[in-house]
Order: sequence, then structure tokens, then C-alpha cells
Amino acid sequence: MTAEQIHDQEPCKRVDDGITRVFQLLGKRWNGPILAVLMGRPTYFSELRRAIPGLSERMLADRLVELGAAGLVLREVDEGPPLRVSYRLTAAGAALEPALRELADWAKDHLRDAPPCATKGH
Repeated sequence: MTAEQIHDQEPCKRVDDGITRVFQLLGKRWNGPILAVLMGRPTYFSELRRAIPGLSERMLADRLVELGAAGLVLREVDEGPPLRVSYRLTAAGAALEPALRELADWAKDHLRDAPPCATKGH
């Protein structure tokens, strides 16, 4: 008996390619929080680092490069002095805002609350 004879002859249902590509990018740890911080306004690297607890400088830099290559984030250098680098969403990145807000609302309704943020000195 061949594999074709074992299961239904209907075409196998496949996951939508768009959904697969979205979650390959946004499903990576830190990408969602980075985009969420940038939704508000252009943000300096150091501000991004402080806004996302647990994210190392190296990982932040790697994720920003990846999001930039995907066309979601733009890197801008302020010549200074001092020299500062900021990041902002492109039009494509900003277009994710409604979807990210919907996901945040869904999480509030359907996921257990995360433990409160730890504060320094406690």
C-alpha cells in the first residue's frame, strides 16, 4: 500500500505561506517587543536597550539588522556631537501596528498574566 492509498485523495491542507513568513520573522524572540517600542516614535539604541529588560546589546543589534533587512526598521545616524543612532519604523513596519495591537489585546484576554517586573534592589 502506497502513501497515496493510505490517506484521503484531497490535497493536503497547507499553512498559508504569508503566515509562515510573518511568524518566521515576528516569532523570533525580541522582534515583537522591539517593534512595539518603535511604534511610539523614533528611538535611540540606548533607549531601546533600556525599554526591553533582558535584551543584550549584541542581540538588540542583531535583531535591528534583521528587521532592517526585512524592510521594517530604518537606522538613522545623528552626526552629533555626540554621534547617536536612532531607529524608526518604515511604512511597512508602521503598517504592522494594528495587527500588533490586536495581538496585545488578545494576549490580555487569553494568556495568563506575566509575573510583575523585578525592580532593582529587591
